[in-house]
Amino acid sequence: MRNARISPADLLPPRPFYGAHALPSGGVVFRVFSHHASRVFVRLFADASATRPLREIELARTMGDVFTAFDPDARAGNAYLLRAEGPDKPGFRFDPEQPLLDPYALCVVGRETWGAPVAEDEFPKCLILPPDDFDWGDDVRPDIALADAVVYEISVRGYTASPTSGVREAGTYRGLIEKLPYIKSLGVNVIELLPIHEFDEMEFVREGGPRKALRNFWGYSTVAFFSPMARFASKSLHGEHLRDLKELVKAAHAQGMEVMLDVVYNHTAEGGMGGKTYSFRGLDNTLFYMLEDDMKSYKNFTGCGNTVNCNHPAVADLIVDSLRYWAGEFRIDGFRFDLATILTRARNSGEELAAPPVVERIASDPVLRGVKLVAEAWDAAGCYQVGRFPNRHWSEWNGRYRDDMRSFWRGDDGRLGDFSTRLCGSADLYDRPGQGPLKSVNFLSCHDGFTLADITSYENKHNEANCENNRDGDNDNHSSNGGVEGDTADPAVLARRERRRMNMIATLLLSQGVPMLLGGDEFARTQDGNNNAYCQDNPVSWVDWSLAGGHRTLLEFTRAMVSFRLAHPALRRKEFLLGRDPADRSDDPDIRWYGPQPCGGQPDWKGGKCLACRLDGRKDHTGADRDDDHLFLVFNAGTEPATFVLPTDSKESWRFALSTQDKAVKLARDLDNRPLVTVDGESVTVFTAPCDAAKA
Repeated sequence: MRNARISPADLLPPRPFYGAHALPSGGVVFRVFSHHASRVFVRLFADASATRPLREIELARTMGDVFTAFDPDARAGNAYLLRAEGPDKPGFRFDPEQPLLDPYALCVVGRETWGAPVAEDEFPKCLILPPDDFDWGDDVRPDIALADAVVYEISVRGYTASPTSGVREAGTYRGLIEKLPYIKSLGVNVIELLPIHEFDEMEFVREGGPRKALRNFWGYSTVAFFSPMARFASKSLHGEHLRDLKELVKAAHAQGMEVMLDVVYNHTAEGGMGGKTYSFRGLDNTLFYMLEDDMKSYKNFTGCGNTVNCNHPAVADLIVDSLRYWAGEFRIDGFRFDLATILTRARNSGEELAAPPVVERIASDPVLRGVKLVAEAWDAAGCYQVGRFPNRHWSEWNGRYRDDMRSFWRGDDGRLGDFSTRLCGSADLYDRPGQGPLKSVNFLSCHDGFTLADITSYENKHNEANCENNRDGDNDNHSSNGGVEGDTADPAVLARRERRRMNMIATLLLSQGVPMLLGGDEFARTQDGNNNAYCQDNPVSWVDWSLAGGHRTLLEFTRAMVSFRLAHPALRRKEFLLGRDPADRSDDPDIRWYGPQPCGGQPDWKGGKCLACRLDGRKDHTGADRDDDHLFLVFNAGTEPATFVLPTDSKESWRFALSTQDKAVKLARDLDNRPLVTVDGESVTVFTAPCDAAKA
């Protein structure tokens, strides 16, 4: 059979079995699953703006737990809601008058404008979509190897919401499209978006009091797992936001960049027992959520009021169906899973599983095998799985990297060993069969916590604007203010802060593993010391593009560091370095360690604050020849200058490559005619030497 007349959309995975599907021959079929419901109904509306339903249809239990109905007069463009009846006993939350969203709704609409006032009786609707007719043209997934990935985490809204962004449609998918050339200019190649599953930014309004003025800015509170966030588009009432998102992905691919989504399958917007019922609670509360033994409250491993029962087979189906839909319909290239250890907890009991079914299914699913999978390997109930997330196909956000590297550059004592371990890809965490340094997604800042600028400007969090009496957010930020807390005009303090930022960016991009930058860090975006800005829809969370002009040096340095990383395969190895452990006496190590003069030899692993290393560019981990330079990396977290002798055992001719120090870096000679360099305190310096395999 030839494919000449087949639309590219026809070659994608089909839309999920459940939900509402308009048939080419006319009419709409509805399918809903619920194990405990006795009756399920569909309320059909003319469109999303209609307040009165056209009619109500009862779905029949056609087989097992599947309720089905066919309406020959329904069509794409109609809207609908569900309602369900069922047992009235502990654990169940059936309410025959409660409108419900379809868990498999592909398009949820209602309010079109972000932050619009909320009526007390407001409830979103599900929109019935026509068959997909989006023209992907000659779109090709960039298929960037994990070893070559440089990730850039941003919020769709926050990246362009500020008037300083200069885009036409601020805070939207289309606004972000306008910024893609800038992102491309940084050299990053994977854009990671904070949650874009439909969520309710107005949820704090229902709390009343001072928090009613806050907004759910980050979006970690999912309402619908298949529908893109409607209010990230200028129009959405007729499903335009789906097209806008596809245009964004297509435009990113055209620039050679992938798009990853931060997904939240661990809890939902329905919250605790007093939360708003949107969908899951009213359809089958005991199936979708983990309940306490008394069946009167939820297990709260997430800290958000409820915990999704991820390893129940029907819920696992929903999660995998959702991921397949995003990967197929929207051509998403990867997923970062919020509080991913919830996926490893046993159904109902919540105990940790050695081989959790849903994690295994995601990793082995044929459609998902080509996408990037990254776990935030911890949750709010003390389950910390960094280094032991139970599947070798997943990478992990490395929280240990963040903390150890921040502590090193703060100047803490006794951190050389931790620093070298993180620099080499965290083998203490990931050196297991079938794994390597690419398990580690290295980061120094992300949406959650201080920005890079604030790591170097604040020693304490300042979250008063969150109206939680500054109790929220992490108290241990491994940060240093350079001598003054917060804003200052002192040029010496400002210069020190900028140099520390450059040191951390350099370290991140010189480390083995997968680097991730926080959008705006490249020009010192600040949140004024707020390390938990989840509810700040204002300049605290918006990227201030005016900072780019004042931090041009930092911006250009970031570009140069990304370029340097991508130019040197020795920084992007797939297996761990031989010689990473100073006790390793390999005859042909990949990395060798050096301490400063006058002692020379090995670094002072117990009390030192500076070291250097020679990274062999002649071979990779398998011993095959490489086309790369040797690298000599010097890291000095102390406040005093340090002098290092550069190795000459292979007759290298060392050339200066880059440095974060202000003055010029020059090579000198010692009494034995060996090249040596003196570097400033709090600096990173790099040299390169041409690779000649014959001299090794």
